[in-house]
Amino acid sequence: MKLLLVEDNERVSRFVIKGLGEAGHTVDHADNGRDGMYHAVSAAYDAIIMDRMLPGGIDGLAIVETLRKSGNRVPILILSALDGVDERIRGLKSGGDDYLIKPFAFGELLARLDALLRRSQEKSVETSLALGGLSIDLLTHKVMRDGKQLTLQPREFKLLEYLLRHANQIVTRTMLLENVWDYHFDPQTNVIDVHISKLRQKIDAGFPTQLLRTVRSAGYMLSDHA
Repeated sequence: MKLLLVEDNERVSRFVIKGLGEAGHTVDHADNGRDGMYHAVSAAYDAIIMDRMLPGGIDGLAIVETLRKSGNRVPILILSALDGVDERIRGLKSGGDDYLIKPFAFGELLARLDALLRRSQEKSVETSLALGGLSIDLLTHKVMRDGKQLTLQPREFKLLEYLLRHANQIVTRTMLLENVWDYHFDPQTNVIDVHISKLRQKIDAGFPTQLLRTVRSAGYMLSDHA
């Protein structure tokens, strides 16, 4: 699994990263709120381990709330030395899926994380995705917008599915290369630009609201927000 750890304590970070690595997980790490926010909104993770109190002007709960408001449902395990009942309630109400008090045993962290991932996988059996009048059927590959059926090529469908699964989030070129084309390097071609252009023409041309947007110097976003 690909995980994000947002934790500013160096000792705790080394301890968690080492343990998760030994358990077979890949871990990205941010040691402040600003970098944590960047990673959380610009890449896809199977789960996030989020410290509450962070340097960088953004605390852990602010990151969690931002993700939830954008529609991101990634499982989030909050870590905190704040062990009061009110603090735990606040963490869960902000959008956290679980709350683990510091100090903690790594075995408990791993067990809680595994439970979150299992629940997430159980909920992830979907047959359709939709946004702003645009919908796709994952079984029949039927694509509709505002009652009109659209015809997409297989790669265009895969690209649209990925964008819909990350709706209202910035999707980078690297994310598309790795998850739609299965490239783990940039082949320096315009393949993404060509497919984005064709997809935009099919899903947006002739409709009053443009859903597929280019985010300058960042990537692309499928969004129905103004």
